[in-house]
Amino acid sequence: MPIVNVRTHRVSAPLHTPFVTALRSATSVETLVVEIEDSDGRLGFGEAPQVWQVTGASLAGSQACISEMVAPTLVGRDPDDLNSNCQIVSQLVAGNEAAKAAADVALHDLAARRLDVPLVRLLGGTTLRVPTDITLSAAPAEVLADVASTRVGEGFDVLKVKVGTDATMDVARVRAIRAAVGPAVRLRLDANQGWTPREAIRVISEIESEGLDVELVEQPVPRWDLDGLAWVSDRVRTPVLADESLFSVRDLVEVIRRRAADMVNVKLAKCGGIGAARTLLSLAHAHGMGTIVGSMMEGPVGVAAAASLVAAYGTTAVSDLDAAWWLAAPLVHGGMTYDGAFVQLADAPGLGIAGVIGPGEGNAQ
Repeated sequence: MPIVNVRTHRVSAPLHTPFVTALRSATSVETLVVEIEDSDGRLGFGEAPQVWQVTGASLAGSQACISEMVAPTLVGRDPDDLNSNCQIVSQLVAGNEAAKAAADVALHDLAARRLDVPLVRLLGGTTLRVPTDITLSAAPAEVLADVASTRVGEGFDVLKVKVGTDATMDVARVRAIRAAVGPAVRLRLDANQGWTPREAIRVISEIESEGLDVELVEQPVPRWDLDGLAWVSDRVRTPVLADESLFSVRDLVEVIRRRAADMVNVKLAKCGGIGAARTLLSLAHAHGMGTIVGSMMEGPVGVAAAASLVAAYGTTAVSDLDAAWWLAAPLVHGGMTYDGAFVQLADAPGLGIAGVIGPGEGNAQ
């Protein structure tokens, strides 16, 4: 029962609220859904999001990688030979981590469907319910306070605040949010590379001195400045989490060697898939680092795969799996849903996805 077809679908869907960070402002999800089919007609799905400012991956580039390199290689292979297939994909081309991740997840999804089990069970877990934080887009302090109160009212108790757009105002933003939500809600900050090392230390130190109780600060300085990241980590008490600085195992080795961060954010579209993500999590755990699994601005295929990994493998802190929550329109039939502050995985084979929504139905192009 070999793999007989590999297809791609360019998909776009609007967000119900603009997603604003120090790097960009997005009003829609632009992503590539990859579909791998076996000779029995079973389908496995994966996703390669387009996030120019972080991965640099484009839909056109990911689609070309899948169509010209991945598809000819996988067609005819045994879909049950999962580890070998994923290893081949990982070594097939340089870069193209988002495309590799999409193929890797689709192979895992197909393998789970062939065994008639949810993907999380294939990965060694059982729970179908995974907690997530919720992101607050960068905004003025008074707006953030109102939004934070709304999200807490919706059941979220871990708020990830986008800062880094203006270091002179960031402490006021955190102060306003903490006053609005009280002491029980966990706050974490994500500067998305928006501060200099000196700004980072000034802002974080002021937050600490005011007792605003921030759980962690994510990627305070530019991704390439590991010396600056280490300098900040060494001078503040709040845990520092590396995100954009971490794509590959080599990146993590360098972060560990320089003691540049206390925690890491592992994302499938950055590292190339589930296998690579498990390696990063294992290495981080072995060196006593904190971990979360994150999502890019992507749809339910990529988020469900990331949540399945968390459900099976675990992280030291609540993961960042809210990307598909922002969608104003669905991208696929079936699959994961949100229940308050939880990702609810489908109790169905693989990721539980029945298909991509076609052009006549709304979103696929």
